[in-house]
Amino acid sequence: MSAADKPQKDENVVWHKHAVDKAFRSEQKSQHSALLWFTGLSGSGKSTVAGALENRLAELGHHTYLLDGDNVRHGLCRDLGFSDHDRRENIRRVGEVAKLMTDAGLIVLSAFISPFREERQLVRELLPEGEFIEVFVDTPLDVCESRDPKGLYKKARAGEIKAFTGISSAYEAPESPEISLKTDQYAVDDLVEQCIQTLKQSGVIA
Repeated sequence: MSAADKPQKDENVVWHKHAVDKAFRSEQKSQHSALLWFTGLSGSGKSTVAGALENRLAELGHHTYLLDGDNVRHGLCRDLGFSDHDRRENIRRVGEVAKLMTDAGLIVLSAFISPFREERQLVRELLPEGEFIEVFVDTPLDVCESRDPKGLYKKARAGEIKAFTGISSAYEAPESPEISLKTDQYAVDDLVEQCIQTLKQSGVIA
């Protein structure tokens, strides 16, 4: 996105700092705020692992919220299509929502294809150092296509879906993700434990 394309901030709009802040909310919940950003191809297992991780964190008594790609398109982003521009706007909106949720002291999990490195980096830059945890669900295209839970790859191969990530539109894999998950090699429970260990090592949870 060029500087000319970025919306200009109104100088009369000022951020209001409240007495109850992120530090208080996090301490109240006995955890540190974080955004775990699950990225990967359609069918890679993003929502499956993110959902299982949220269940595990809930069992441990932590406060979370899961933002799912399909769910936000029912409301927050229902006016957006799947052009490159709309995909970027979709991620921008989700990033801003996630930022508010981390300010509330939550551990936020997001499951989005989010195919472009630039957009993922923009979300990272919204948050303080260490709060953005990129989780690359590293599943080969042929495995994702063999799963095809929504029948989308079949439609994409038939030309019924244009600009489908991995087929007719690019996916830019993370270069240095905080977590890399191989869903074709390990069970979901093992992948969840891998995430839990990273959260402990980074101090998000005790």
